[in-house]
Amino acid sequence: MCGIAGKFLYTQGNSISPELLQKMCQALAHRGPDGAGTWLTRNGCVGFAHTRLAILDLSDNAAQPMHDQTDRYTIVFNGEIYNFEALRNDLIDRGRRIISTGDTEVLLGMYAEYGLSMFERLRGMYAFAIWDALEEELILARDPLGIKPLYYADNGKSISFSSQVKGILVDPHVDRSIEAAGHVGFFVWGSVPEPYTLYKGIRALPAGNWLRVRYGGRPEIKSFAQPIATMAEFDRSTIPSNREEMQERLHSLLRESIVDHLKSDVPVAIFQSAGLDSSVITSLASEIHSNEVHTLTLGFDQLRGTTMDEIPLAALVAKEYGIGHTYRYINREAFLGRREHLFANMDQPTIDGINIYLISLLAKECGYKVALSGLGGDELFGGYPSFQQIPRTVHALKFLPPVSMLGRALRKFSAKALRRFSSPKYASLLEYGGSIPGAYLLRRSLFMPWELPEFMDADLVREGWRKLASLDQMERLLEPMEKIQPRALQEFLKISALETSLYMRSQLLRDADWASMANSVEVRVPFVDISLIKQLGALRFSEYPPNKLDMATCLPRALPQSLIHRPKTGFHVPVREWISEQENQLGERGLRGWAKYVYRQFTEKSI
Repeated sequence: MCGIAGKFLYTQGNSISPELLQKMCQALAHRGPDGAGTWLTRNGCVGFAHTRLAILDLSDNAAQPMHDQTDRYTIVFNGEIYNFEALRNDLIDRGRRIISTGDTEVLLGMYAEYGLSMFERLRGMYAFAIWDALEEELILARDPLGIKPLYYADNGKSISFSSQVKGILVDPHVDRSIEAAGHVGFFVWGSVPEPYTLYKGIRALPAGNWLRVRYGGRPEIKSFAQPIATMAEFDRSTIPSNREEMQERLHSLLRESIVDHLKSDVPVAIFQSAGLDSSVITSLASEIHSNEVHTLTLGFDQLRGTTMDEIPLAALVAKEYGIGHTYRYINREAFLGRREHLFANMDQPTIDGINIYLISLLAKECGYKVALSGLGGDELFGGYPSFQQIPRTVHALKFLPPVSMLGRALRKFSAKALRRFSSPKYASLLEYGGSIPGAYLLRRSLFMPWELPEFMDADLVREGWRKLASLDQMERLLEPMEKIQPRALQEFLKISALETSLYMRSQLLRDADWASMANSVEVRVPFVDISLIKQLGALRFSEYPPNKLDMATCLPRALPQSLIHRPKTGFHVPVREWISEQENQLGERGLRGWAKYVYRQFTEKSI
């Protein structure tokens, strides 16, 4: 895992200053404390910066920026290519000489050999930039599921890029004016929805896309992977014929992903909670490397002895599999002592990420650079309440048009009354609840757009909501699912697609990246794996589609029954209780009040 940044002057102009590249390195230093490097072409039109967290091939052979043996190609790369060993052998068979034992040189060789057709061969998480000196073109690319972030700023003359927004903000030629969609999107979704940021001049490169810009040309962006569409693509001859076969196949697929995600030249930990997802990872990891697995668990003083205390069950799982386990209880004072560092590293405002930040800090203090997380299991196997609640809502209200006059009238009448005992957003139930996108908006949103003018500029809200076009975007995302039968499976896949593409990508994965890298720790997510998702298609269309219980019971060594039958509670961080009443005078309670607090802290403005 690393931090990457750079700039390309693709029109006639001045050269890039070495000082700018050094500033980019400094902005990303926390992502790579094991080394840093910059590179600038002779004419000064292309410059790369890299900070290194050494995980595969700890030697200088894997240092970046890296050049191929002909000096035609140069790369900076953030992420992991899990099938790099097989790809390395393929390149050697084709006559390429590979010096290092890591994945960066393999990725560079794959581009030299296959060009932009290489992506279908890659299994992993990645964001990278490659400069082709012969064609005088820059390539930026991001993995299909958006595990690794990549931002860029194009001002019509040059393009800057970075693993984090802060790496681009050091460039004085970037447009920093307010992006309405980013500010409004944060209050609607609890995080800034891609491709937007808080700045008009900075965008996230969409997941599964590459960007190419040639000297004297203009940037072009193209998709190379559509993982949502592949959820419904499969080979019918591979559909399991019975439940036993389904569970055997499920175990094999999950085990294969864990094997890949454990590849490392440094020790790997597991973030262990009291949930099924991380426990399945722990079980499979102990099956593969029983003597090398160690789990880490976070608890909170305020939750000791309650059903929301993760530590007792996590310790039980570790004992069941005979593996090492380290835990830590966090109190308010410990959080407040780290608060300034947390917000300085947040990069974009979010209501989440504190749990990953704190447990990554524990990992760092225990000497771990890499940890596996159960993130993605709920999206893949239907673990969220949304998988049940949204279809029920839609079936009950589908007879109403989504923008019915009745729904709007009821919203205006009931919003004030609802505020006394619930979120006023549910006043829009009749207005939006009759469609899956509308019901999803109600389920996941913090604020409805009509609430925002109470504390934001009304013109800014109108512009931001118009640009977001959230309902239209969701409708287009779900189009590949429309012909799927049976209906229940179509609804499941639609909700899975929304949770994966919106909540997981723009919030959970992004938060996992910045919060872990703030402590120089790489988080790997075995459930967020493009190969796993593709191969699950055949199982989904069998008579026995796998769910969370199947995921937990397909293991050779069963999980503790007390964990399997534990009601889902979510992972609660009592951060809102840690903020004093004086600091939290924001007119809202719960997550809505926390969102206003985060926004104020992050932007250093009073809402």
